[in-house]
Amino acid sequence: MDVTILSEDENPMLHRTDIRFETVHDEETPSRLSVRDSLAAKLDKDAEEVVVHELDTTFGMRKTVGYAKVYDSAEAATNVEQDHMLERNKIADDAEAEAEEA
Repeated sequence: MDVTILSEDENPMLHRTDIRFETVHDEETPSRLSVRDSLAAKLDKDAEEVVVHELDTTFGMRKTVGYAKVYDSAEAATNVEQDHMLERNKIADDAEAEAEEA
């Protein structure tokens, strides 16, 4: 999956960068987690630091436009983001699993 970043806005008070992106796909609309992983790889970040907020695909098109927040650390993401967004991006599960292992 090819992800193209359309715009980046720095938000230093919340330790994050707001990103608008576009992805072109061959089949169905990609899942939130696959977009998150592709975006994290492109930005050289951990998947826990990327929170995908919206994915918008026009009917019949092979292009999805979206909005994501890329945090400086996973801790900053869990402190700022709402619980339901962390659940949708499977970040709460990752953080809890790591805490249990420690």
